[in-house]
Amino acid sequence: MQPKKDDMPAKGAEVDKPHDTKPEHEAKSKETSVVPSKRKAKSNDTPAKAPRRSARGATQAQPDPVTLINYLLSKESLDSCRPKDEIENVKIHGHLRTYSSSTFSPFEELMCAVILSRPISHALGLRSIRTLLNDPYNCTTPKKIRDGGFDLMIKAVNDARTQHRQKTAEELVILADAVVDHLGNGDEDVNLERVRGECDHEWEKEKEMLKKHVKGLGKTGLDIFGRRVQAQWPELYPFADERTLSGLQKLGLPSTAEELKKLLDQHWTALNIEGLEGNEDEKKRRAFVQVLERVIGCDLEGNADRMRAEATSGTEND
Repeated sequence: MQPKKDDMPAKGAEVDKPHDTKPEHEAKSKETSVVPSKRKAKSNDTPAKAPRRSARGATQAQPDPVTLINYLLSKESLDSCRPKDEIENVKIHGHLRTYSSSTFSPFEELMCAVILSRPISHALGLRSIRTLLNDPYNCTTPKKIRDGGFDLMIKAVNDARTQHRQKTAEELVILADAVVDHLGNGDEDVNLERVRGECDHEWEKEKEMLKKHVKGLGKTGLDIFGRRVQAQWPELYPFADERTLSGLQKLGLPSTAEELKKLLDQHWTALNIEGLEGNEDEKKRRAFVQVLERVIGCDLEGNADRMRAEATSGTEND
């Protein structure tokens, strides 16, 4: 099959504009790009509510951190973290595996990190992931991708109506080969056990090994992968990349990974952990990851004020 030119969609095909939502790699303004080094994280035992002003000048109540985290852990917060087309897809099709709400294997997380580190919008990245991990493609193992090859991958990314289609399709095939040849134990290994074993479960070594063998995976992709995979790789916990720390600050939450972990530990019995899988330690890691993912999602969708308002409204209605 002769692949189509990467960024030239077929005549009449629907293509989203790249600026509909921000990509994770996008450079941030001076106002939000750096977490101030001199500012200490707040003590969160009895956090006080601080008023905020909305764009129209009205004072907006700031929910306390525990209330906000509980809302972030609830299903009700999802729509503030998702692109509009994902919300509609879930309404139409019912159960779908989505980046916003599903648990993925380390292999799937690595594939998602490659996709999301490309210069595309949040909406296009998440649509690509939904397309690849659900029917009819179900690209959940290296074997599935290798069996279908470039033809299957280019068909999937065309169906996702994303950008950089040829390059993305090529990189996904190369990723599957890299897992079989260097990172895993065979074409059905989705846990990347070879990486874990050869690197003695040390994240710095694992990053170097992944970067060496996965084409297109740089710092942004490794941050995305690490943020998610720590739910299953406990040695990495707690980890939060700079982009996510900025989002935590915008919501008024602790601005370091250690302080966020401490807050979760202190208020664990009061948190909404329904639906989290595993033993208590695993649930704590999954709750931590879910908070980070909801934070980065609502930030990329421009919904930080909406998230605060909904969390406050939910408290008032209880």
